[in-house]
Amino acid sequence: MTTTEAKEPIHLHWGFIGIVAAGGVFGALARYGLGLVIPAPNAWPLPTLAINLSGALALGALLEGLSRRGLDVGSRRVLRLALGTGFLGAYTTYSTLALDAVHLFTADEALGAAGYLAASLLGGAAATTAGIWLGAWHHRRATGKS
Repeated sequence: MTTTEAKEPIHLHWGFIGIVAAGGVFGALARYGLGLVIPAPNAWPLPTLAINLSGALALGALLEGLSRRGLDVGSRRVLRLALGTGFLGAYTTYSTLALDAVHLFTADEALGAAGYLAASLLGGAAATTAGIWLGAWHHRRATGKS
């Protein structure tokens, strides 16, 4: 599975589904653990914001780094599925972002909710861009290529 391409579409290949599921278990556990230790000042959803921004940064760096190393086959595909789709897909959470925003809005914290949404969306785009830049920088540094 790691050295040849799957004979069926990737989403129908049980081995790849298992890789994503295994990564997802660890990503969800990491998100849960960090959610317990990062404080939420005045019930403002700082844990979700920090988790989502760090996940966006990591995903940008991972995908840029993998894409610069070659085609999405073999060990690169396994890493993308395990770490990108699995771990980081479960680690980051759009549903909690939406729920946190609703809680802020219903608590008459419209300004806080708007700030949270802006920080999440704009910060996520900036973190992803920074991750892509870091992945490209690391590739250039490691290989001497651009």
